[in-house]
Amino acid sequence: MSAIALIDYGAGNLRSVHNALVAAGADNVAVTADPDLVAKADRIVLPGVGAFAACMNGLSAIDGMIDAMEQRVRREGAPFLGICVGMQLLADAGEEHGRHQGLGWIGGTVRAFDPAPGLRIPHMAGTT
Repeated sequence: MSAIALIDYGAGNLRSVHNALVAAGADNVAVTADPDLVAKADRIVLPGVGAFAACMNGLSAIDGMIDAMEQRVRREGAPFLGICVGMQLLADAGEEHGRHQGLGWIGGTVRAFDPAPGLRIPHMAGTT
């Protein structure tokens, strides 16, 4: 299988995602915070756990990472998988704990569920 860059920006459950990729047949998964490696990867995975703003700040703090992602994914068409907040960051903005700018790859704003009276908001939990 081709090289997969699993982006480490301090906001993802990297071990679980790495294990899932290997279980799905990936044999070359690089956990990395190196934009140069991301720029050369055949596939890119962006996990995310936590608040939208904190995740965006963590990603933005890695010099050149967003540029590398945009070049490889948006301009060159490399396959990309955003997981949880990593997927939410693709939006224009997120409204968790205020309004925060996202990557702007997908038009729209990530908003909290506004459940109907008597219904609970779904929650996912997992183990490693």
